[in-house]
Amino acid sequence: MISIPKGTKDVLPDESYKWHYVEDKIKNITRLFDVKEIRTPTFEHTELFLRGVGETTDVVNKEMYTFLDKGGRSITLKPEGTAGCARAFIENGLQQNLPIRTYYETSVFRYEKPQAGRLREHHQFGVEFYGVDTPEADVEVISLANTFFGSLGIKPRLNINSIGCSECRKDYHKALTDFLADNVNELCETCRERMKTNPLRVLDCKVPTCKAILKDAPSTLDYLCDNCCAHHEGVKRGLENLGIEYDVNPKIVRGLDYYTKTVFEFIAQGLGSQDTVCGGGRYNNLIESVGGKSCPAVGFGMGLERLLMTLESSGIVIQNTETPDIFIGSAGQKEFCQKLACSLRSKGVSVVYDLSDRSVKAQMKYADKINAKYSVVIGDEEVKTGKVVLKNMQGGSEDAVIENLADYIK
Repeated sequence: MISIPKGTKDVLPDESYKWHYVEDKIKNITRLFDVKEIRTPTFEHTELFLRGVGETTDVVNKEMYTFLDKGGRSITLKPEGTAGCARAFIENGLQQNLPIRTYYETSVFRYEKPQAGRLREHHQFGVEFYGVDTPEADVEVISLANTFFGSLGIKPRLNINSIGCSECRKDYHKALTDFLADNVNELCETCRERMKTNPLRVLDCKVPTCKAILKDAPSTLDYLCDNCCAHHEGVKRGLENLGIEYDVNPKIVRGLDYYTKTVFEFIAQGLGSQDTVCGGGRYNNLIESVGGKSCPAVGFGMGLERLLMTLESSGIVIQNTETPDIFIGSAGQKEFCQKLACSLRSKGVSVVYDLSDRSVKAQMKYADKINAKYSVVIGDEEVKTGKVVLKNMQGGSEDAVIENLADYIK
């Protein structure tokens, strides 16, 4: 037997309705915010992620699925959605129509140890706004995510921070590097390496000993320039104006190199150490880093597997409404049932009819199993008289008698 690759998962017919429920919510909320869908390829040239995500990140160094195609070109399955959107934004000349508000639903691929809600192939919903550098744009993106969570009946806690721009971050990098150097012997091996390549990433370490040391690390907020400080204060005022509760957490830096100024995370309960259900922020340098003209951008990404786990841990049950309107049972009238089903479907009625030669009793058991709302049984008498009994399979109302079956046939 050929088994499924490690770190992947089948979505079976008896659970796909949960995905459809969440995906419908995504479409509804993005419509309310006038955010349009963008679809990008499953794979891109590897250089896009080297330049966009960052060569010093764990994603690029350890987690990408990279291979040479038959033409000898280095290709990578996309490990996240933002870099591909940035490439599409540049290549298709979307900067001529700013501002741009887009969203995506996509598979992403990361070669890492499978964990709760984060598989080697998992699925992301993300939002990308291009062309506006105001705090209001950051608040709008956060508000969209918050509204989406509210539509699902959950309220993860919002944490925000600012990591400044490339200029004010220079002073912070020096202060952080000096602090880390004083504690280098107590840091884990990964953090000692990150000190040399990307000191900010040390703040994201989950090793308990490192987390204890980093409690006393300098805060990014103490090193913001006037512009970044004003931007951060504007984000806070905007959130307060909308009644969106938040905590300022100076340890949030996010794991990708393209972030500037605002970074944020929505934290859910009941997921253990991997409790971030949505993360995002501003990335004003991204478009330029992958070959475009400088353009501000802000957005977020969230894993749908982890989101479904959050709903389950919150006790939210998604009802399966994807059940047929009617099951047509046959007592020797398969061709008539076939024609009746076709006619009802043309009128927008969801229909299942018996395709085998099971007994009427077995057919009714099957109708119950698939949660059909109604059922009828068509035999010689029903065809002759045109009268059938429409049985309510889910209770709540009496069975109905249809006097003229011919009305339901083309």
